[in-house]
Amino acid sequence: MMQDSGATHTLSFGVTPHEGRSENLHEGCLEARRVRNEVNRLDKEGWDWDDIHDTVVDNANLVKNTTQLLVQKALKELETYHDHKDEDWGRPFPYIDETYPMRMNHNEGYALTIDESGDVHFRVSYKPYNYVKGVLRGSPDHLERVKNALNSDSWRVGVAELVHKHNEWRLHVSVTHKTRTVASPDDAETVIGVDINEDCVTLAAVTCNGDVLDSVVIEYPDIKRVRHEFFTKRKRMQTVGQTAFETVVRTEERDFVHDQLHKVSRDVTRWVSQFNDPVIVFEDLKDMRDSIDYGTRMNRRLHSLPFAALREMVTYKAAWGGIPSDNVDPKYTSQRCPRTECLHIERGNRRRKRFKCKSCGFQDHADRKAAVCVVQEWFSEQYGNVPSLETLPSVRKMRRTASGLCEEADSHGAIFASGVHRHGTSAQDSQSQAREELKTGAPVEG
Repeated sequence: MMQDSGATHTLSFGVTPHEGRSENLHEGCLEARRVRNEVNRLDKEGWDWDDIHDTVVDNANLVKNTTQLLVQKALKELETYHDHKDEDWGRPFPYIDETYPMRMNHNEGYALTIDESGDVHFRVSYKPYNYVKGVLRGSPDHLERVKNALNSDSWRVGVAELVHKHNEWRLHVSVTHKTRTVASPDDAETVIGVDINEDCVTLAAVTCNGDVLDSVVIEYPDIKRVRHEFFTKRKRMQTVGQTAFETVVRTEERDFVHDQLHKVSRDVTRWVSQFNDPVIVFEDLKDMRDSIDYGTRMNRRLHSLPFAALREMVTYKAAWGGIPSDNVDPKYTSQRCPRTECLHIERGNRRRKRFKCKSCGFQDHADRKAAVCVVQEWFSEQYGNVPSLETLPSVRKMRRTASGLCEEADSHGAIFASGVHRHGTSAQDSQSQAREELKTGAPVEG
């Protein structure tokens, strides 16, 4: 079964006006706020929604199509409110003194074009015969993707929203592949758990019957090393007051990290594609930063990790191949024992790259174990139970460096209780055998 919608991505850009007054953007977003508030006011007075739509559109001081999109968005908010008001949901709050995102269709409220030098130009027409023109600023990845959408008949550039955020104007542009479809996660035969760290990403492929097919650790130590070098360089420049080249340094760092993440995400999707009907499952880390407080140095490292960037790259590249993605609650996935007869949770279970359950003695590579727990969490959320796992294969490592990828640089041999057993006794019975195998296997770091 396939989803009807194509692969849609939202790309974010900064806008630098070259023609027209930037104040026009502010005026347009204030009018958008007035449109949205007027919809709320008329609904509160009991107007029919069709009458609200026609009245507000006819009286707004914006491009007609832009007003129609704004009214539709405001009515959608009201629909959600009315559906849940019995659950104490509050009426949508009217932004009295704030701007509101101006929602526009391509080639109507806004337009994008590419010049001979490769720059992407924008034109925003907030009302008839009033426009602002300029050049888009953004990550190399987002610029590359919007150019591809503008040049390809297979892609459609869709609705965009102009917002004022962090003291700058941003344009959020949606691009959609016209024919590509993404499989439903519910139809997956193989679940790929993903654990992303500051120096590696770990993947574990598990069937719906609980068989662990394979697992791999893709290392990218150069990202951590180079980011630290750039941080040190910027600190030294700030200390001696040489800030003129700070922007250049940040750009060099951004481009290096982007290039490395692009290559890592390509390795991930290539590995995932070997399995039947896969779904890629990530930990939902959107609120992670709010709960992190490990001291100044560690906080800086963790807050700057490219978790979201790597996930986004993997997600959209997988979608191009029809592979869906999903997410789960990450709580305790790094601390919980994956043995279904144990499931003991304790911070002390993990020490760097080694996991050893203090309850049952199970041991494994900590990141691979976390990826397996991500799969278990997905099974629990989807079906309400977790299938018993039989065995975990040896962990394969792929080390990506700036000069290229070295496949299987080393591997972890079997370790004590390296299988997640159905009956909880075989783990102890295999202890002596596993210790002998440890002598021939490469040691686990940490």
